[in-house]
Amino acid sequence: MTLPQEARLRFVDGLPICRVLNGMWQVSGAHGRIDPAAALDAMLAYHDAGFTTWDLADHYGPAEDFIGEFRRRLADARGADALSEMQAFTKWVPRPGPMTRQIVENNVDISLRRMGVERLDLLQFHWWEYADRRYLDALEHLAALRDEGKLHRVALTNFDTQRLRDIADHGVRVVSNQVQYSLIDRRPEVQMTAVCEEQRVWLLPYGVLCGGLLSDRYLGQPEPGGGALNTASLRKYKQMVDAWGGWDLFQRLLTALRAIADKHGVSIANVASRYILEKNVVAGVIIGARLGVAEHIAENARVFSFQLDTDDYRAIDEASAGARDLYRMIGDCGDEYRR
Repeated sequence: MTLPQEARLRFVDGLPICRVLNGMWQVSGAHGRIDPAAALDAMLAYHDAGFTTWDLADHYGPAEDFIGEFRRRLADARGADALSEMQAFTKWVPRPGPMTRQIVENNVDISLRRMGVERLDLLQFHWWEYADRRYLDALEHLAALRDEGKLHRVALTNFDTQRLRDIADHGVRVVSNQVQYSLIDRRPEVQMTAVCEEQRVWLLPYGVLCGGLLSDRYLGQPEPGGGALNTASLRKYKQMVDAWGGWDLFQRLLTALRAIADKHGVSIANVASRYILEKNVVAGVIIGARLGVAEHIAENARVFSFQLDTDDYRAIDEASAGARDLYRMIGDCGDEYRR
């Protein structure tokens, strides 16, 4: 399988990415057991198909260790030069507290060791308490480590628009912000995307498929509950669907998406992904990969086989009419983690 040129993006100088990123939250333990050998085999299959960009975090269980082992496997199987083809974007999610140079560098060094690299491609920083402004200290140290060569670029995850402005005013350059963004949750469109455009900051959306709810599997199905919501993703995003408008409205949206998918010869998940991928300042969409359990390589590739037209956008808006305003209910991007 060869992905089209559109599937690649120059994220920043010296760092191209695949615009469908493989999300690794699914290896954290909250989505069932993952067999390491099967997971590594699946990672090689994704890479060979052109899906070379991985999204992970220090707290996603063994995700960073998987990257380290995969790099060794990739070099053995495809040669050392193949390592330059892959990108691994990790996160640092510290508890609020003192952010000295030593604390910051020690945590970066842990990720470097686990991932088996001399420089992190992208370090995406998260902070729980905005009232504790020592997140600015951490970002200053990360910027210094970037300048010294331990990081290629500094980025954010789940920061809101005001803090994005504050960080820029503080003189720290970040290249992206990872936020929840989907057909259900369009909060980034209220403020975030405009500020990102001004500051030349990319968005890396997650939750694009609402943990799999935005797929053909749930079209025409009764409302799931209890044991049917058997992963952390399904439980989380079912709550988002409930807040957005409930199961009946969600079924109306899925029906509209199925008609659009039929027109383009793709899946509901493809349409949901494509909708976000076509938005301003979106560099790529993060699609969870249940490595060794279920693979969607061929389906994910179809995201690049079509474009949505004016009629498609109109049908989606009409099917979503009556949905609640999540920005008013929850707040800006990332506020769901700080309530």
